Amino acid sequence: MVFDKLFGWVRKKEPDPPIPFGRYSDNNKSVQKVQKWAEADEYFKAKEFMKCIDAFFEYLHDEEQQNVILNRQNGSLEFTLYQGSKIIRGKIDNQKITAETTIARMPEPSIPVMRRLLEMDFNLYYSRYALKNDNIMMLFGSDIVTASPNKLYYGLKELATKADKQDDLLVSEFKFLEPIDTGHIMQVQEQEKEAKYKFLRKWITETLEYINSLEADKFSGGISYMLLALVFRLDYLISPEGKLLSELEKIASSYYSKDDKSSPERNPVMVEGFKKLLAKSREEVTSHFFRSRYTFAIVVPHNMKSVSEAIQTALQNMQWYRDNNYPLIANKVMEYGFAFCQFSYSLPKPVSDLFRLFMQVNYPEYFRELGFNTAYYDEERNQFNEDAVDDKIDSIIYYWKPKYPSLAFKTKKLKFDTLVNFNQSFLQEVSELNFE
Repeated sequence: MVFDKLFGWVRKKEPDPPIPFGRYSDNNKSVQKVQKWAEADEYFKAKEFMKCIDAFFEYLHDEEQQNVILNRQNGSLEFTLYQGSKIIRGKIDNQKITAETTIARMPEPSIPVMRRLLEMDFNLYYSRYALKNDNIMMLFGSDIVTASPNKLYYGLKELATKADKQDDLLVSEFKFLEPIDTGHIMQVQEQEKEAKYKFLRKWITETLEYINSLEADKFSGGISYMLLALVFRLDYLISPEGKLLSELEKIASSYYSKDDKSSPERNPVMVEGFKKLLAKSREEVTSHFFRSRYTFAIVVPHNMKSVSEAIQTALQNMQWYRDNNYPLIANKVMEYGFAFCQFSYSLPKPVSDLFRLFMQVNYPEYFRELGFNTAYYDEERNQFNEDAVDDKIDSIIYYWKPKYPSLAFKTKKLKFDTLVNFNQSFLQEVSELNFE
């Protein structure tokens, strides 16, 4: 067996299905990509504007996503960017840069829609809403001499991310509006769609039933952790888009809102939000299961200290539940600590890879139904595939070691006797990762 590992004389496993999880992160640019940003900045300072533009789009281009398309003709540059359900099209010449995206078609004038667009316009810094014929648009423009890499990045990011969010919300709220320019969206396969719908309902139902068995006041903190962990789990594992994603975000924000409500007062609001999701038809839910390409992350990077603190806080807060024989709540408290970071921050790729492994250990049935081959944990037998867990961690660390030379994960410290102890030992190691 040792020789098999050394020389690769092992039977090749079937590859896992290419299913992405979680939100797109642009926090993993290679050293070469980061250098392109520096080049763009230098070209802009030297007033070599078209060279600046070339370096800027090279920085934005994600080879895996194929999110940027350029077309040069007659001294000008036309570009296309992909962001979820929206396509951003633009043109650059020696004088100016313009970009636009179509939100929805409005077949007849509407005062309520126009009022809504005017309200949203006040929250924009770089772009603006507009009407072109019967289409609702978002526009961005700049003179080339003021189009620094920073202005281009944040201007195009605002245009792309706001448009991607608002198209579904507007069409859902104003039923006469029509979706437009969505031909690039890729529908997921039926097996994946069915698994996502099944487990979305399963996880919500099981969580609400368990919560109903607890004393609401005595366990208010644990209930909050379970509900928030559920939000983040659905966001990551189900990866919904459009209005379904917006409703998940609304459930989380109802807890984090800055008011004087206590946990016992906030928990019922989250519960009602989940009940509304359960009340939706299958078609209504699965229509938000699709894939697209992305250029910008909707969350921003944070230093590893923030991640470590969130995990350490969860490890401390789970102890009472572990010691008083509430292993389910203890596991969800720990899941919350890690999942909060995945939901809220644009994480370094090795941390995201480790989070995916964490979720594969904790939710093996879901990954099995999606067609993933490696089973890291058998729930019924409480049995871990220790070699597979160790190998996966080692491969993640090995792959990212060139970029993060101090990165290390002590797999010998992992505990495989119970899921609670595994999660605790795993997260302790994650919290100590060194990205210097």
